[in-house]
Parts: sequence; structure tokens; C-alpha cells
Amino acid sequence: MDDRGVVQAQIGRPPRSDVDVTARCHLGLPVVTTVPPLLDDDTPFPTLYWLTCPLASKRIGRIEAAGGVRRAEMMVAEDPVLADRHVAAAERYRSTRDAMIPPGYSGHQPTGGVGGTGPGVKCLHAHYADAAAGNDNPVGEWTAAQIEPLDCEVGCVVAADDGTIIKNPGWIEPR
Repeated sequence: MDDRGVVQAQIGRPPRSDVDVTARCHLGLPVVTTVPPLLDDDTPFPTLYWLTCPLASKRIGRIEAAGGVRRAEMMVAEDPVLADRHVAAAERYRSTRDAMIPPGYSGHQPTGGVGGTGPGVKCLHAHYADAAAGNDNPVGEWTAAQIEPLDCEVGCVVAADDGTIIKNPGWIEPR
């Protein structure tokens, strides 16, 4: 299946940049994409790794709704070793993203750590995507421990009769 079509079906809208899949699930479908710092229309974008997996997004949404961002912030604040790793992850994320800015670009460029944040935790989805992309991210690892395995028995998307890729009406969230 075409990755761009899969991501479009997963996120419910056309991607705003090229689709560069960084991580896949056990079914071979995209879980995380790498997004350039400038979208196709030159809009600056602070999120380097974008979570596309509907199952991961849904599970993380539940954690966030139950106060997960605040819990992650408290966890980082209370553990100096974790805090150091968190700061290092934010700096690595920022420098990786900023290195992708085209030479000579002089427009407004948001900067920051994971998902464009400063030292705090803004979005567990962004931290999880960073960790799933293979990076050392303690908040992403903490999130992963709560949502994985991503053990779908059928894909979240399918090819329709006309060849387009759509959300799979037979997809059921694994327990």
C-alpha cells in the first residue's frame, strides 16, 4: 500500500508534507513519520516525529485525559536522572529538527524540544513518537510501557474497491 494514502486514512486528512515513515507496526503499517520543519506550504512546523497509528493515538489520548501529562511532568521533576535524560532528549530533538531547516531560510522558525516545547511535557503523543522513532526519550518510554503492544490483528486501513485506502471498518481495538 502507498504510505501517503495509508497515513491520510490513519490521520483523517491529507498529510501536509512528504511522508517519510520512521516506524512501522508488526503489520507493516506506518506508526510514526518524520515531518520536515517546513510543511509543503512553507508553514513552520515544530513536530519532528508525527504519530499516525490510530491505536497508539487512542490509547495515549486516554492517558492524557486521565492527567498523564501532569504525571509525566511530576515524574521528571522528582527524578534528577530522568530530568537529565528529558533535557537531553529535548535538546537532541531541537538540534535534529533545526539541522533540517533549509540553508538560507530566514522566515519565522519555532524552536524547542519535543513537539516544540521548552523544558516541560506538552504532548505524550509527541514523546511516544520520538521514542518509537528509536530515540532516547524517557517520557516516550514511560508512555510506551502503558500502551504497547500495538497488537492489532487486522490493519487499521484497507484498500477500497476503487483502490483508495480507507479506514478499515472491520478494525477492532485489541484488548
